[in-house]
Amino acid sequence: MDKITHTKHRKLTGTIMSDKMDKTVVVRVDRVVTHPRYHKQYQVSTRFKAHDEKNEYHTGDRVVIEETRPYSREKRWRVIRKVVLKETSA
Repeated sequence: MDKITHTKHRKLTGTIMSDKMDKTVVVRVDRVVTHPRYHKQYQVSTRFKAHDEKNEYHTGDRVVIEETRPYSREKRWRVIRKVVLKETSA
């Protein structure tokens, strides 16, 4: 019988802002929020510290992070993969 794994962890996409720490990166996740009264949309960003075991991701990379067990006091996310942007040919 095959083992079936279901992950119910949140996944977010963001940009790495800092990779200066060992095995840790700071990821900025942007989201669009609508003001409740004026109905104008604006952008809000949140910074998460994520675990990067092999130090393979660097500043400017778009990555997917997943919620996980606490690694430290502030680190509760881990980097899953790098997002590859498709280039359009003219």
